[in-house]
Amino acid sequence: MTADVKPGRKKRRGLQPTVIGWREIVSLPDLGLLRIRAKIDTGARTSALHADNIEPYDRDSERWVAFHPCHPGMTEVGICHWPVHDRRSIRNTSGVPEERIIIRTRIHLAGHRFLVELSLADRSDMAFPIIIGRSAIRRHGLLVDGARSWLTAPEKGESR
Repeated sequence: MTADVKPGRKKRRGLQPTVIGWREIVSLPDLGLLRIRAKIDTGARTSALHADNIEPYDRDSERWVAFHPCHPGMTEVGICHWPVHDRRSIRNTSGVPEERIIIRTRIHLAGHRFLVELSLADRSDMAFPIIIGRSAIRRHGLLVDGARSWLTAPEKGESR
């Protein structure tokens, strides 16, 4: 075993990580949200999406949530209905724990596509409607350069 690989971890052979900046453009295609300005924050564990009017409800014996993901600079998509993945206590930007609904959906980031867990939160006072935390980018071949922004281009059919 080489010195640069921790025990229990596989070395990624021949793959160079994709470098992303602390700000990037992401899409959540299943929710109809394309070209969203995102803050990449390795200091945050959980990712969060701006949502207003968050209303959990039961549908066919499962928990669902209705929410409105509108934020300045985002395309209006109306009310989203999505299955609830989890509910958990998450510390807000002030460090105060809040009970939040978590959804799982696909994200497109820097040419990578993967599932992401998003807590639904009021981010109306924040500059970015979505924050991507370290749990989302871990194990996806992404490396964050905190001194740079907008390093990746939107996918074909998506413009900045």
